[in-house]
Amino acid sequence: MSALPLPYLVNLAGLLLGAVFGAAVQRSNFCTMGAISDMVLMGDGNRLRSWALAIAVAMLGSQLLHLAGLVDLGTAIYATPSLGWLGAAIGGLLFGFGMVQAGGCGSRTLVRFGAGNLKSLLVILMIGIAGYATLRGIVGPVRVWLEGWSVIDLKARGFASQTLPDLLGGSAAVRWALALAIPAALLAWVFASPRFRRQPSLIMAGIVIGLVITGGWAATGILGADEFEPAPLASMTFVAPIGYALQYLMTFTGASLDFGISTVAGVILGAFLMAKADGSFRVESFAGAQDVVAHIVGGILMGIGGVTALGCTVGQGLTGVSTLALGSFVALAGIVIGGILGVRYLEEGSLPGAFRAFFQRG
Repeated sequence: MSALPLPYLVNLAGLLLGAVFGAAVQRSNFCTMGAISDMVLMGDGNRLRSWALAIAVAMLGSQLLHLAGLVDLGTAIYATPSLGWLGAAIGGLLFGFGMVQAGGCGSRTLVRFGAGNLKSLLVILMIGIAGYATLRGIVGPVRVWLEGWSVIDLKARGFASQTLPDLLGGSAAVRWALALAIPAALLAWVFASPRFRRQPSLIMAGIVIGLVITGGWAATGILGADEFEPAPLASMTFVAPIGYALQYLMTFTGASLDFGISTVAGVILGAFLMAKADGSFRVESFAGAQDVVAHIVGGILMGIGGVTALGCTVGQGLTGVSTLALGSFVALAGIVIGGILGVRYLEEGSLPGAFRAFFQRG
């Protein structure tokens, strides 16, 4: 018998995994927005390779859990046979553009707040409010309408889910091939760079963050397994959980703590402890009114986009992709394109200029 009830164990695991995630990001400056910006503006792919390394580790670890029968990734929200391709694409674009305006994605915003950045508090509030409004509030009907006419019912076409193994036949051999081949290809690209091989902090961050994603599946799928009240299968994602965390703070007695809320608290705690330990904790505020507006707009776009796309750079770009779900790859592509457009927008100062620069220079 466990010393603690299963929900408490799952939430504790979420807190610890979130803390490891937050500490790793704070220590290494791991950042999807920064990775895109580095590549677009300076041709520096080191942080992009760290992100790809995290994807490879998360994908390999998660698929091995599934193939071993320890976790059924087919029950994850990303693997549903309802392929919301348009929501994933549009939501990804909005999220990617918004994260550049706000100075970082949802996870990076939590880390920055833990390290003393007060601007991130405003972004957290905007993500939470806009995300919850899109999930269950005033923006919800638009999201439901978009899903209603654009979702492809793969089950009606004879497919069990939208994961690549099921779309390609559903056999264990196909899953093994994809589970090994895609991470191998990513790792080959990642370590082909001599410059990246001399970046131990980014290498370690990619490995640790990938393992945290795998750990999330294990925490909810193995530790949270219960015959009567199993924990919903999930791993690291931050847009909807930020909204739930704000709700939990406001209605403590009327809401229940869950894995997602626990990870949000853990990321802030881990970043705070690491920032204090390495001396990087700094209280930072806004530079002016324009800075405030950019962070508000960025946070709102991330909240709307993240819920519409069913995840953020972590929720879809790492956790979702680790399930090999087609929709996650669509959302990831949208986030990257939106991020590039966001960088070009900051350069050009207008959306038409950003689109021109995107098509001319990428």
